[in-house]
Amino acid sequence: MNPSLYKVIYTSLSTVTVNDFYRNLAASLGAQPSYRKTENFHIIQEEINRLALDKRKTPVIIIDETNYIKNAVLNDLKILFNFEMDSRDRAVILLVGLPQLNNTLQLSIHEPLRQRIIMNYNVDGYSKEEGRAYIEWKLKKAGCTDPVFDDAAMEAILNASDGTARVISKLCNASLVIGHSQSANRITADIVMQAINDSTLG
Repeated sequence: MNPSLYKVIYTSLSTVTVNDFYRNLAASLGAQPSYRKTENFHIIQEEINRLALDKRKTPVIIIDETNYIKNAVLNDLKILFNFEMDSRDRAVILLVGLPQLNNTLQLSIHEPLRQRIIMNYNVDGYSKEEGRAYIEWKLKKAGCTDPVFDDAAMEAILNASDGTARVISKLCNASLVIGHSQSANRITADIVMQAINDSTLG
């Protein structure tokens, strides 16, 4: 794949209003956003056309945390990217989110959008072995070579996270903060349980 043929745009503003989403997308495409939704709609389409036709680049628009996205934004996606899209795709849209996104897309109001989805890929959580390897890799990348989490702490993190990488990282970080505040030499299961409880309360 030739990177020069693509322009990658990433946004995680999934809980904003439709116009805020439009403004952010227009700015990410390199255009000057407007304060009006209808104008931003046309700005985005014009910028995608400019990239596709003049620059010969395909915009790859990654929308993260889509499981939290508002229905109003999802409803507009099928309209926003519906310019000659049936004959030629001028942009690639990647909707990234937790499994709840699949449930949202199954709603009848999103049938037109769902029909336009070419590929649906689910990433399973890590196994216990993969989870341990992930934690060890993160520690190594941070320059740590000594064992930080004891076996019971590792087990507690992996059980609580259900193998989800983001949750594993969150619990590890929280455990390290608590461990540091307690001047602990190693992270124990008790420290992890405190991190889990704090995370649940937060």
